Amino acid sequence: MSSKPLGQNPTKPSRDLEVFPNPQTSRDYTIRITVPEFTCLCPKTGQPDFAELLLEYIPDQLCVELKALKMYVWSYRDEGTFHEDITNKILDDLVTATAPRFMRLTADFNVRGGIYTSVVAEHRADGWVAADQVKLP
Repeated sequence: MSSKPLGQNPTKPSRDLEVFPNPQTSRDYTIRITVPEFTCLCPKTGQPDFAELLLEYIPDQLCVELKALKMYVWSYRDEGTFHEDITNKILDDLVTATAPRFMRLTADFNVRGGIYTSVVAEHRADGWVAADQVKLP
C-alpha cells in the first residue's frame, strides 16, 4: 500500500481547459455547472475574495471537462484581480476552449467592505438564436 506524504497535492492548478465531443449536437440543451468555492485575491489589499460561479452554456461541438475546469478555477487562488476582470477572463477562456452556441457566467462574490458584487458576462455565437422559452402550467 502506498501513500503520499501530507502536504503534497496529487494535482496542481492548471489553466489548461480540456474538452470532449458534445454527445448531442443535434439539439440545443443547457449545461449548468456550479462552482461554490472560487477564490482569488483582492488586487488592492491582497486579502482573499470568495465567490460562487454559475456557468450555463449551450454547447455546439465541444463540452468542458469538469476536472479540468476544477483545476482551471483553482489556478486563480493566488491571483489578484478585480471581480469584473476575472469574470470576463474566465468566460473568454471557456468560449475559446469550447466555442459554444451560448455561454453565461455569473460570479456572485461574497461581501467585501459591506458590498456584495455579482458580475454576469455572456457570449452568443454568430447567427445563434435562442429558442422561445416554454411556459408550463
